Amino acid sequence: MNSKVTRIGVLTSGGDSPGMNAAIRAVVRTGLFYGLEVYGIMRGYQGLIEDDIFKMNGRSVANIIQRGGTILKTARCLEFMEKEGRQKAYDNLKKRGIDGLVVIGGDGSFRGACKLSSEFDIPCVGLAGTIDKDISGTDFTIGFDTAVNTAVEAIDKIRDTMDAHDRVFVIEVMGRDAGYIALHSGIATGAENILIPERKTDINSIIKSLKEKERRKKMVNLIVVAEGDDFGGANEVSKVLQENLPKAEIRVCILGHIQRGGSPSCIDRIIASRMGYHAVESLMQGRHNVFVGILNNKMNYIPLEQAVKTKGKISDEWLDIVKILAS
Repeated sequence: MNSKVTRIGVLTSGGDSPGMNAAIRAVVRTGLFYGLEVYGIMRGYQGLIEDDIFKMNGRSVANIIQRGGTILKTARCLEFMEKEGRQKAYDNLKKRGIDGLVVIGGDGSFRGACKLSSEFDIPCVGLAGTIDKDISGTDFTIGFDTAVNTAVEAIDKIRDTMDAHDRVFVIEVMGRDAGYIALHSGIATGAENILIPERKTDINSIIKSLKEKERRKKMVNLIVVAEGDDFGGANEVSKVLQENLPKAEIRVCILGHIQRGGSPSCIDRIIASRMGYHAVESLMQGRHNVFVGILNNKMNYIPLEQAVKTKGKISDEWLDIVKILAS
């Protein structure tokens, strides 16, 4: 394999997701296998600007595949949004002779890589590391499977209490701009209603359904809400329901950051390993400024510029399934 790159850097940026460590491990070990020098960049673009960069070897990534979080840390970097910040970042890459960059993160991380690459001609390859699964062009993002399974486990336990007390539970999961976690965890736990940012919430229909259940003296109802739904999250939904159903026992549970942490699932470890391996091969083959995804179980390479402009869409079929199975 002809390699034009000799030294590559790897960073994790934006929100952490389970499986990032598996991806770092794959990038480092694949790079070393092909004789490249591999450098870890701490705290994402912030570390790139501050020159917090170190050379990695095989031992650097030993015993991390099962760990959540990211050994390279992550941060959101406002300075990198300015041209001066990106200039500092590029100068540090150039100073160390790093001629290829692997960026593990989500939409915002890809935007940063796109800017850096277009302004300074540094080859970048992205790996979709986000629990939200909100990047078009891949069936999987690193961390989504683990986050959904965490949510399902928690909701199953809450359902036991809900059934025992004939309560309405409004459970909020992560998903500021995308409803995939809510959709998947809601279907998997038999939720009667799932509220997501991609669809307008028909709160009147929910109230009507609950009033009918109240009349039958059976108020068990599970509502899964993405934090970014158009009603403003679980607390706002609960408030409106309680105003219209004053006798109902309505409880709110916000799952929060437990969805980000924890040991990655088998699926997340495997896709992170595949993506990391192919990211290095892409740089070596001259396939630059793309993100590595998996579509129909085959590697899919989408230009970074296209990835940040196109959002994944939730089809009506999913919502039909929710409606029919909850009836």
